[in-house]
Order: sequence, then structure tokens, then C-alpha cells
Amino acid sequence: MNAKSTPADPAPLSPSPLEVDSLVKRFGSVMAVDGISLALHSGECLGLLGPNGAGKSTLIRSIVGRVTPDAGHVAVFGHEASSAAAREALGWVPQELALYPRLTCKENLTAFGQYQGLSSSQIGQSVAWCLEWAALQDRETDLARALSGGMKRRLNMAAGIIHRPKVVLMDEPTVGVDPQSRNRIFEMIEALRAEGTSIIYTTHYMEEAERLCDRVAIIDHGHIVALGTNAELVHNSFGSRSQVLARFEGPDERVAPWVAEHSGRLVDSMAEFTIEHPTEVAALLVSATAAGLELVDLSLRRPNLESVFLHLTGRELRD
Repeated sequence: MNAKSTPADPAPLSPSPLEVDSLVKRFGSVMAVDGISLALHSGECLGLLGPNGAGKSTLIRSIVGRVTPDAGHVAVFGHEASSAAAREALGWVPQELALYPRLTCKENLTAFGQYQGLSSSQIGQSVAWCLEWAALQDRETDLARALSGGMKRRLNMAAGIIHRPKVVLMDEPTVGVDPQSRNRIFEMIEALRAEGTSIIYTTHYMEEAERLCDRVAIIDHGHIVALGTNAELVHNSFGSRSQVLARFEGPDERVAPWVAEHSGRLVDSMAEFTIEHPTEVAALLVSATAAGLELVDLSLRRPNLESVFLHLTGRELRD
């Protein structure tokens, strides 16, 4: 009689491309990162949004080893962030341009390939791929200092991924570029994603997060205050409610008490309210008229990611 076969144990799940566990970083009395935990999914683009000083760049620099955290743990595909395996799998595109102005595009990429320990044949292949990816093939012999701002940004991105990493951290890669260059950078990021690269993307532009990111983490005062897809964040903050935006004649000091009385907020002289039913707009207008306020502009809209950000942080993204 044959022995009864037993089902094989399921294969273990592969570790996440990037895991951050309870990361803490202080600068003197300032708590820059306060116990942040997150996991980057395979092939996704995870956006980091936060006002200036929220802790985004400190988090990124802690992950890539430029800042030593006071507590917590970072792993790349299960490897300690400081290990050779993690460094090989991880790429970083810093906010500041990190290029040699007196070297050509090709020479810059070759130098960064050497820093990453690539062989001569690997460097040749990677440089060719990066120049094409960044649409700089016809500029390979131009000095970096002679490039336009957008081209420098694209070369900076290529230098950060010369070793073709599987996880890439991008810290505001579109700062200071024109709309045409920004669109080209979007195409570069989408090309990386098509190859299965996992990306963490920090930005000060809400429309970039909405276009590029599968999930968004909103950071404020060193904490993640919300994490999810765009739709999840909107639903969790507003449910099925809509937003009413109203602008009134007169100084903010005159309008603010009435706005507060009706559970609204005043942002850049614009009164913002959330309502369950459109019919509530009429009651607001009647009350405003009774209070002697003259309406200048009115709109009704569904909340979006920017609405969520204001709701959770009380600040504009660029504040």
C-alpha cells in the first residue's frame, strides 16, 4: 500500500522590497522622525507627502544610510540596510544635484557606475541604457554644466540608478524643472515601473502624487498620519461628503467667526465646508446673508488628495 502523500508546505513569501520599522531620528531637541513604520510593495510607487520639516527627507536619508537613526530597523528584501546586498538593490535620487559639472554626461555616469562597483562591461551597458532612458543619447559628450536644468535633473536621476536597482528612492526629482521636463521625468518613472521597480517618491506637487503613486503616506511632525490609496484616503477623511468653497467680500477677520460657527475653516481667504447633501448649500448662503457677508464666489466639489492633506495637517503642501 502506498503511503498517503502529504501536501508540500507552501513556499515562504518573499520579503518586501523595503520595510521600515519604528524608525526614530532626533536632531537635538527636534524629533524629525518619530516611530515611522511602512512597507513598500513589490512594483508599486509609494508617495510621501508632507509640509516642509515634516520628516520626509530625514526618513529617506535614514533609509539610504546618510543619516544614522537613533532607533528602529530598515530592511531591503530582508537584508539589513547597511549590508552589501541592500546597497546593491537600493538606488537614491537626491533632491540636490549630485553631478560633476566638468565631466560629460557619459563620464558622469561612468564615474557613478565605478562607485557602485560595476565591471567595465556592466558600466558600458548601463551607461547606454541610462542615456536612452533619460533621453540624453545625443548629449552624451556634452559637459554637465552646459545642460539645461531639466537635463541636469534627468542626468541626476540616471546617476542614481546606474546600477539598475530594484528599489529606488526619489526625493523631489522635479524641483525647479519646466513642464516639458517634468512630463519627461514622469515618462522615465513610468518606464521604471514597467520593469517592476519599486519606488518611494517624495514631492511637493499634489498632482504628481495623484498621477504616479499607487499609495500615499502623509507625514506630519515625524509621524505617518494617513496611508492608503487616493480613494481610501478621501473616503476615510470625508466619507460621502462634498466640499463647499466660498469666498466673501471683506477682510478675513470679519469672515472667520462666521466660518468657525458653521464648522468650516478659512484657508487663503477661502471658506471651506463639508456637507452631506447639496441642499445644505442653500442654508449656508441664507446664514451668510443674515450675517451681512457678501458672496463673491462659490463652488461645490468632491474632496481630493489636496483636501485630505489640508484636513489632516491644516497646512498647504508647500507650507
